[in-house]
Amino acid sequence: MTVTRRHFIGTVSAALGAAAFAASAKPKTILLQSAWDTVNIGDIGHTPGTLRVLEQHLPDVRIVLWASKLDERVTAMLRTRFPKVEIVQGSLAGKTERDEKLRAAIRGADLFIRNSGMGQDTTFMEFCRKAGKPYGLFGQSYFPNMVEGKGAEERIAMLNGASFIYTRETKTLAILRKAGVKPSVLEFGPDGCLGIDVRDDVRGLATMKKLGLEDRKFITLQLRTNTAKLPGVDDSRTPKLNPLHPTPEQIADDERRAAKYRDLVTHWVKKTGHKVLIAPEVKKEMEHNQRLIHDPLPPDIRKHVVNLEYFWNADEAASVFARAHTVVCHEPHSPIIALANGTPVIHTYSEFHSPKCWMFKDIGLPEWLLEMDETPAAKMAETLFAIDADYPAAQAKVKKAMAYVHERFAGSMKVVRKNLAS
Repeated sequence: MTVTRRHFIGTVSAALGAAAFAASAKPKTILLQSAWDTVNIGDIGHTPGTLRVLEQHLPDVRIVLWASKLDERVTAMLRTRFPKVEIVQGSLAGKTERDEKLRAAIRGADLFIRNSGMGQDTTFMEFCRKAGKPYGLFGQSYFPNMVEGKGAEERIAMLNGASFIYTRETKTLAILRKAGVKPSVLEFGPDGCLGIDVRDDVRGLATMKKLGLEDRKFITLQLRTNTAKLPGVDDSRTPKLNPLHPTPEQIADDERRAAKYRDLVTHWVKKTGHKVLIAPEVKKEMEHNQRLIHDPLPPDIRKHVVNLEYFWNADEAASVFARAHTVVCHEPHSPIIALANGTPVIHTYSEFHSPKCWMFKDIGLPEWLLEMDETPAAKMAETLFAIDADYPAAQAKVKKAMAYVHERFAGSMKVVRKNLAS
């Protein structure tokens, strides 16, 4: 191989930088803002996924997790898998002892990273700028109003101040570029949940046994409905996504989409005789999926369809998804967890939920990305049975996509290390 002068200088510089980084007496510290919620396995899964990526590529770095929401199960999962990670909670504007501990942790960190998500909050950027702390965004999506409308100039200025921004799909990347956002690094970088490796095989296998599910002989699915995020609670982000009082049109949308899933289930059961698991990505959907998908099925089909009776943790979901034939979902993160565990997926998306749906196209799986309203049930079934017809080829496709994901993770971690060393 011919070594150019530029390549030689770059290699030597990188080696010297790494040596200087490793020789530092005090370990560098990253504060990761994550753990968005406990009622959505995607909001749970972002955290162990990104912690695994950081651990793999930056094993000598101290990680402090700023967790927005935790419960006993999620905390136990994180402490078991990542015992060295310190966890803090609190509010930047709060006045309690834990709030001050959070602010002190940010001030003591060498780099602040906001993890994958849709949040358009900028208070962490404001805090970091005042504290003189560099910050970056890892696998982020934005709606266009992040860089449009009132206050857009200020928000763009804060985005420009980031050490790096990795968008988890190229739609957000295009939105930011069009608006003139120019941080030091602005690139595509996959959702952190794709790094997930936590599994709870004890619970997962027990669940499969109880429900009569056999390895690679069942599909899973979940519909997203136009219903409140929690009983009686409006979603403060936008009522369009989780309306407290659905309109007649929204109710009709739910019923029409559910009918497509019922048709898909019927095709699958009649052709294969295998089972279907209605598997929750979001806790609030459990009752609605039972009502709209399971209960209206004819008895001869319904006997092959099972519901999970409780909301599971991301690690148990990963164990079950790893043994499913295909994971079909209106939400994106059940498919993400499935891909991370080698299982083919079909994401029947609705883009108004967010541009995050395009990440599947961006990692090389456009044929498994189907728009929910435009795609007939027959096309969904065709896609599913194409996977079934050559399952080893489908698994190879998953493997290739995940290889690209980890290549992108490696590249982003080089940028993170460079920022820590500077």
